[in-house]
Amino acid sequence: MPQNATRQFKLLIAAGLLLFFAGLVLLIPLPAHKSLILLRCAGLAILAIAGLRNRSLTFWIFFAMLAGLELGLDAPAFASNLRFLSDIFLRLIKVIVAPLILGTLITGIAGHGDLRKVGRIGWKSLVYFESVTTIALFLGVFAINLTKAGEGLVIPTGAATQAPPDTTPLRWTDFILHTFPENIVKSVAENQILQVAVFAILFAIALTRVPEAQQKPILNFAESLTQVMFRFTNIVMYYAPVGVGAAMAYTVGHMGIAVLLPLGKLLLTAYGALIAFLLLVLLPIATFARIPIKRFLAAVAEPATIAFATSTSEAALPRAMECMEAFGVPRRIVAFVIPAGYSFNLDGSTLYLALASVFVAQAAGIHMSWPQQLLMVVTLMLTSKGIAGVPRASLLVLMASAATFHLPTEPIFVILGVDALIDMARTSLNVTGNCLASAVIARWENELPAPTPGKP
Repeated sequence: MPQNATRQFKLLIAAGLLLFFAGLVLLIPLPAHKSLILLRCAGLAILAIAGLRNRSLTFWIFFAMLAGLELGLDAPAFASNLRFLSDIFLRLIKVIVAPLILGTLITGIAGHGDLRKVGRIGWKSLVYFESVTTIALFLGVFAINLTKAGEGLVIPTGAATQAPPDTTPLRWTDFILHTFPENIVKSVAENQILQVAVFAILFAIALTRVPEAQQKPILNFAESLTQVMFRFTNIVMYYAPVGVGAAMAYTVGHMGIAVLLPLGKLLLTAYGALIAFLLLVLLPIATFARIPIKRFLAAVAEPATIAFATSTSEAALPRAMECMEAFGVPRRIVAFVIPAGYSFNLDGSTLYLALASVFVAQAAGIHMSWPQQLLMVVTLMLTSKGIAGVPRASLLVLMASAATFHLPTEPIFVILGVDALIDMARTSLNVTGNCLASAVIARWENELPAPTPGKP
């Protein structure tokens, strides 16, 4: 794009975003003013003109997210009926995940043939995952103790009637057992990512132990399957703006903006902690590992945006794998690290769990000493590993934590009012963290292309 065109594109985006978010902010003092709708729509129109000048799928996904937000505000009843459009997108993505993991892991491990490297990648990944998620837990505890967002919260009468299905405390033995598949067809059907990955690793190791004549046809099939699923992903991504916009419209239309006001402090604490983790933890890690920051941000922009709008890490997985491979991370590292990260490296979810657990105690007027909070963090290190990459799964772990530490459940039901909005940010951070993990492990293995001098 010529320099003048690039400058015009940036100006149009800046003007469109300024008008749109001005219309949102002014909703606080002027909640029912009709002119604000025109202001926001004018901003969207300017953004659409900018999009026509630079036809980027990432931009249109972001635009669809804002358009869905507007639709949810202006026509909540209609927007609440659009969930089926986002469900179509999620179904199309889910059908890609298991075949893609199978294909990439089998070709990455068996095609390479060096099992020592596979083992080395495995232990390095686990060390990295545990280190980063532990920092996330402590940051969550620090943030909620700093803001004390739960203190003084009035719990509505009858909140307990909103209870989700009963949950039992998660045991680490159950999680370990659950990682091993008993029926691979069942694991694929239920989209059990970790089980599929374990099967693929064992299958690939077994494949390296058969003669080359029997090995080659299966490797060729796995490679063909991988390439087809990447092309499948590219086709599905053309529908992504529709699915993302519908997901955002449904969320806003179903919940409304008014629910944010009583829990605004919790919402700001959660977003502030997630942003702090991004800037104070992930950014220094990327800098230390000599990851090209601008190129990395460009690579993760699309999967992170999809994760934000759908609140589902799974929806972004195929695109994240493809983008990181294009970024320069070898396929066998991408295929191992990103699926494994769905159970062991959910930075945003683990940070939120620590924050929300202390919030529940504060809202109930229960003082937790630092030793008690430390014990809770250690417990969450184990229980948070069982969170699947699906919407609101962390709520189940939060219920289990409340039962373990004898905390009341009523404040958890109050959190449900803003959980969906916090879930969007923490899921986006989960995806970004897993993408960065794959790049860091590749650098650790000296298999990431060296950054070009003078280019960030």
